[in-house]
Amino acid sequence: MLVRGVAVVEEALEGQTFGRYPVPRVLRLVRYVGMRWRHGTRPAWSKRGVHRREQGLCAYCGNPGHTIDHVVPQSRGGLSTWENTVLACGRCNNRKGDRSLAQSGMRLLVQPRVPGWDELLGR
Repeated sequence: MLVRGVAVVEEALEGQTFGRYPVPRVLRLVRYVGMRWRHGTRPAWSKRGVHRREQGLCAYCGNPGHTIDHVVPQSRGGLSTWENTVLACGRCNNRKGDRSLAQSGMRLLVQPRVPGWDELLGR
């Protein structure tokens, strides 16, 4: 930000530098920088993201979950997307196996959805 002139050092740590710049204690933004990468697209799917979205709880029984389950199994064409994956405990994941929800007789406690950026970043 200092190199691009987006920010200036208002207050620096005494006697400390980072390259040719003083180590800042206080920065002042000169102009606003929009984060199109964050607000223009939806978050990419990840196992860690599913874990955060479900707050670490199994989508079937509510106990702590550690595995990712595909609502429509991969063996039946299900993809690794936000809308098709949930967090599951090992017991529930094994119970459902490669069957559909109807075939397994299980119900979801939560509806799979695309989470917001704030939710994934823990804000």
